[in-house]
Amino acid sequence: MGFPVGYTEVFLPKLFVHTLSFLGFIRNLIFCLFHYLGLSDFLETEVIWPDSTPTRLPDNPPVSALLIREILPVIKFQDLVVIGEKPESCAVCLYEFEGGEEIRWLRNCKHIFHRACLDRWMDHDQKTCPLCRTDFVPDEMQEEFNQRLWAASGVADLYSEYSSVPGL
Repeated sequence: MGFPVGYTEVFLPKLFVHTLSFLGFIRNLIFCLFHYLGLSDFLETEVIWPDSTPTRLPDNPPVSALLIREILPVIKFQDLVVIGEKPESCAVCLYEFEGGEEIRWLRNCKHIFHRACLDRWMDHDQKTCPLCRTDFVPDEMQEEFNQRLWAASGVADLYSEYSSVPGL
């Protein structure tokens, strides 16, 4: 069926969309001007201005990230021995690997990333490969990892209070 021939050129909505786009452009221009002049405190806005610093890492990385860092090896790219071709670039930052850079080599899926890229990924409580979503912790080490994570969480101490109560 399709649209009737008379509705193919709807004038009012196009004018409305163009007007809104123009007003948005003017708004952004004013915000940029105020920000450039240092007057952005006078505007009530939800616009977040990017800092000149790189992406901030959490102040306290999760315990799981610290434990995974102990498990995953850190090696120099030049020392990496793989069967077949070495990857040319990190899949997180897309920069090429250099000979002396520190990398992390994932044991389960064999993917390779810059150490800083993968550490930043783990700091956001990610426990899987950024490419294939395979767990960081190898299956044979999962039980030990879970025990260490449980011990580091301090939950065992919470239950020990109740186990020392007589009569329970």
